[in-house]
Amino acid sequence: MKGIYLVTDQMACTHHSLETIVLMAIQAGVSCVQLREKTADTRTFIQRALALKAILKPARVPLIINDRVDIALAAGADGVHIGQSDMPYPMARRILGPDALIGLSVETWADVVAAQDLDLDYIGVSPVFSTPTKTDTKDPWGLAGLARINDYSRHPLVAIGGLNADNTVPVVTAGADALAVVSAICSARDPFEAAQTLCTHFNHTRTSQGTPS
Repeated sequence: MKGIYLVTDQMACTHHSLETIVLMAIQAGVSCVQLREKTADTRTFIQRALALKAILKPARVPLIINDRVDIALAAGADGVHIGQSDMPYPMARRILGPDALIGLSVETWADVVAAQDLDLDYIGVSPVFSTPTKTDTKDPWGLAGLARINDYSRHPLVAIGGLNADNTVPVVTAGADALAVVSAICSARDPFEAAQTLCTHFNHTRTSQGTPS
């Protein structure tokens, strides 16, 4: 898991439809899209997942479903992102199979240690900075916390929480393999330009570190 990882937020889509934002973002270089629907009913969630899958599949960009293993399975998504209060990882893996992409949020050091024994595709470091889009999380990790996790964990790290073009460089430098971005793209007047700027900052920082983008 590398690059800019778009996490959708229907409420943050202030200038364009969700489908338009996703299309513009992947055209700009976003490498993964997570569909997050905290308030939608199951039928609406599935419909939105299928609509995004139709956009993402031709571009070979994976679709990740937030929280809902049943939605991921029903929509034929590429994987699921689960939190500490969602379905346990072993059950999600058993249901979705060995090829599914599964990420897990870590909000405490105990979470990080427990994740070390799991065959995850990545861990989501949540939140790196405080953010209004996630109000049910622990205290922010900050750059020092992210760097500490990077030194310890065997998994790729997806940073999330308060990320934008202004803090991309220090977050990547601290050890993030991918940056999960919500409002910086979803609320932008020009989602293509916003996503392209994020991708450029990410790629330049990785290149300066001598790390493949």
